[in-house]
Amino acid sequence: MRIAFRLIGGLAWLLLLPIPARGEPYTPTNQWTLDLGSLAVSAPAVGTDGTIYAGTWNGRLWALNPDGSRKWIFQARNEIRSATAIGPDGTLYFGCRDRRLYAVRADGKPRWEFKTGGWVDSSPALAHDGTIYFGSWDKSFYALNQDGTKRWQFTTPGEIDSSPAIGADGTIYFGSHDRKFYALAPDGRKKWEFATGGPIISSPALSKAQGMYFTSVDGCLYALNLDGSLRWRLRTGGIAESSPVIGLDGTIYVGVLEHLWAIDPDGKKKWGLTGGASAPWQASPVVLADGTILCYWGSALWAFSAERVGLWGYPVNHSYGSPAVGPTGTIYVLNGHKMIGGFSALPNGVLLAPSPWPKFRGNARNTGNILDALP
Repeated sequence: MRIAFRLIGGLAWLLLLPIPARGEPYTPTNQWTLDLGSLAVSAPAVGTDGTIYAGTWNGRLWALNPDGSRKWIFQARNEIRSATAIGPDGTLYFGCRDRRLYAVRADGKPRWEFKTGGWVDSSPALAHDGTIYFGSWDKSFYALNQDGTKRWQFTTPGEIDSSPAIGADGTIYFGSHDRKFYALAPDGRKKWEFATGGPIISSPALSKAQGMYFTSVDGCLYALNLDGSLRWRLRTGGIAESSPVIGLDGTIYVGVLEHLWAIDPDGKKKWGLTGGASAPWQASPVVLADGTILCYWGSALWAFSAERVGLWGYPVNHSYGSPAVGPTGTIYVLNGHKMIGGFSALPNGVLLAPSPWPKFRGNARNTGNILDALP
């Protein structure tokens, strides 16, 4: 009863939003729903063949066919919070709270594993030369070769659960609990660091022309140039774990406490969605090719236009993992409670936006590499 009440309450917020005169609010019909048997908090990845990959709190990596049937399950030793990244050969890379980064073949068989000294909640970023980058709660940032051997290790004074992003020139960007944002060269040399007023637990969004955006627990959204100089800083009053994404026109979308903000590329707030959310934002929004913004808000996945018009809502319990979008435009949604279906597919027919960073990890394969952005 409590779950049903929360869902009804969440959907009721749509009635308070501006709705186009030509349409009525509606709930899309799901194509399929699968019970994953455990809480899932990592962002799903979708391969070019349509296979969907999702990690769960009981240490399982699921591989699903586009029709929702199970392809295989890989069992790790502990919780998976890291988002899976898909390599060009289909190899899957993800971190686990058993202190390891895993590489799993496309058929579900283990390829190798690399042990660190702490949880690996950081989602790996994949360089085009085959290098895998990720951080660990052991306060180190790692670069691995394709065979799982260590290329280099960079240590910071704080834990690292921020997921790295790779720029067009191969520079790697990430934040640390030591309150600093780092830029490293591909050989592991520090290019620069930028100090903020709080730990950095979110992940950066990159724009080829305008640098990068990230948030800090100090309650600010930062925009930096590629040389590490400050473009602007916007005081929001509080940032959760939600990482920023970039829309078609350069607008930055990010969760601020229980609200979604839209911010101009020059650092001015355009609008904010208030009310309806029952907990601070953790999942990042997703921007589609028609400008629609997908976001978890309250007890539903919502679709809003760039003008803040509510388009539709699909009921879910609180979700931590950002939605994924497949090659046919199907939206894959995680539910925060297995009683109402752990994983759902919503036919939509609209692809990811061809913007520099339309979702968490930048693209459907979750590679965290600006060179993999849609043209």
